[in-house]
Amino acid sequence: MRIAIISDIHGNVLALEAVLADIARQGAQRIVDLGDRVSGPLWPRETFDRLKSLGIPGVRGNHDRIVGEGAREGMGPPDAVAWDALDAPSRAELSALPFTADFAPGLRAFHATPAHDDRYTLDDIHEGRLFRADIAKIALRLGGFEARIILMGHSHRPEMVRLPDGRVLINPGSVGDPGYEDTTGQRHVSEAGTPHARYALLDTADLAFPDVTFRAVTYDFERAARQAEKHGRAEWAHALRTGLMPRPA
Repeated sequence: MRIAIISDIHGNVLALEAVLADIARQGAQRIVDLGDRVSGPLWPRETFDRLKSLGIPGVRGNHDRIVGEGAREGMGPPDAVAWDALDAPSRAELSALPFTADFAPGLRAFHATPAHDDRYTLDDIHEGRLFRADIAKIALRLGGFEARIILMGHSHRPEMVRLPDGRVLINPGSVGDPGYEDTTGQRHVSEAGTPHARYALLDTADLAFPDVTFRAVTYDFERAARQAEKHGRAEWAHALRTGLMPRPA
C-alpha cells in the first residue's frame, strides 16, 4: 500500500488542496494526518471542513489540544484565530483526536513524542535552531514505543531516521507552515528554506527498509501570505513567502 503522510497544515487550506491533488497524481491509496490541523492566521474553518469531508484519520497535535480544550483568554494569536473560526462541536472534535494511533500493522504515530505533544523526538535545539538529535537520545525519547515504522510531525522538518534496532522514524514536514519561531521554552526557529507544501509518501511493501518519498509541492503561497497579513501576522507572511523566519534588523 502507498500511504500519504501529512502533518502540520496549520489552517493553510491552499497548501492542503495542492498536496491532495499531488497525492491523487501519485496514486496513494490512503492518507494519514499527524496533527496541528487548523491553528494559524489563515483558513482554519475551511481546513477543518475539508479534512472532515475526507474522513482522514489522524492524531492530535499540541495546537489541536490548545484550540480544542483551552479557554479563549490567554491563547496565542494563531490559536485564537482558529478558536474563533470553529464552533464548540468542531473544537470538541479536535480535542477528541487520539494522542497516538495505529494506522496499519507495524505502523504507529504520534504528533511530537510518545509522552508529550509539544516536545521533539528527532530534534535538539542548538543556538536557536533545530538540528537532528543524537541517535541514542532519539531512542531514549521513544522509550518502549514499538513499531517497525513510527510517524511524527511537530518540528515541520522532513526527516527519516533508522535506529540500530530497525525502527524507522519518519517526519513528513509541514503542509502549510514552512517556518515558525517558538518562544514558549528555549527560544528557537524551524525553517524549511522554501515556501513549498511538504508531505511524504510511504510504500509499505517492506517495513524493514521502506520506500519513502518526500514531496515539496508548489501552490499560491503569495495568497496565503496576504491572508496572514490580514490577521496582522507579518512573520507568518514572511515564512509563507520564503520558508524562512524574519531576521532581526
